[in-house]
Amino acid sequence: MSASDPTLGEFGFAGDDRVVPFQIDELDLRGRIVQMGPILDGILNRHDYPEPVGRLLAEVIVLAALLGTSLKFEGKFILQTQTDGPVDMMVADFATPDAIRAYARFDEERLAQAIEVGADAPEQLLGKGILAMTIDQGAHTQRYQGIVQLDGSNLEEIAKAYFRQSEQIPTDMRIAVGKQVVAAGGRGTEHWRAGGIIAQFLPDAPERMRLPDLPGGDGDNDRDALTDPTDDAWRETEALLATIEPTELWDPMVGAERLLFRLFHNHGTKVFEGTEVRDKCSCNRQKIGVILEGFTSEEIAESTEDGKIRVTCEFCSTAYTFDPSEFA
Repeated sequence: MSASDPTLGEFGFAGDDRVVPFQIDELDLRGRIVQMGPILDGILNRHDYPEPVGRLLAEVIVLAALLGTSLKFEGKFILQTQTDGPVDMMVADFATPDAIRAYARFDEERLAQAIEVGADAPEQLLGKGILAMTIDQGAHTQRYQGIVQLDGSNLEEIAKAYFRQSEQIPTDMRIAVGKQVVAAGGRGTEHWRAGGIIAQFLPDAPERMRLPDLPGGDGDNDRDALTDPTDDAWRETEALLATIEPTELWDPMVGAERLLFRLFHNHGTKVFEGTEVRDKCSCNRQKIGVILEGFTSEEIAESTEDGKIRVTCEFCSTAYTFDPSEFA
């Protein structure tokens, strides 16, 4: 790093594909913020998804990165949707400390029809179904899975509802996806951009813990307490996040630190070292070979074409070729 490079907390330090934790003590607020660029180009262009599918999967990738980087142990965070919409399944798999992979499955005919009639908003492409969040700490541990219904709302609203109901933590977030045209060699090239911020109200002070805006607080069953003006910290946080323009979340000229300054400069913000996120798949020839070793002779025969078994990873599109005799 040269002397002119930005340092921790300065505008432009985090850059792309790095999740930045932050804390605002005055508001009892903690959160994470990220801008993504090259990693999205790698994942989305590899599969050549139609633009509406790419935008939707980019939202899932951002959400998985924001949540996965909060893990304090070696393991995986898996975000998966299963729905009745044109995009019937999406998976984003984050492996600590920094590897993420993702793919989407969609019905080409239904997607084309949705685009033709203008029903291609993210929540319309998803439809109804479930969103599953799975934490896997590896062998000899039990998986934890939380499931929330997808009811036609967007991912932001679904994720906020999950934290409010399942984790009992007031949570707000914003996610935005866009494309940026970069001039190079006299031509303009499109690049994927996305950004997201998640903020959670985690008060330590007993007087804040008793407020009605926290589940289980003393005012939970008191309707009059809902107008208590004692402390508006969380309400102020929600109001500030509501001012974010979508382009601010992904515009590299804004950046993570600058956006945090715009939002919370009146309260003071602590910014911590970020976690770089990498486009990295965990597949390899040995793992796939182990799976094939479990096949019966009939299944091996059914999987053989032109004397070879060919397996392509759904995440990274890497193709592996095996000789059936390896599994005799």
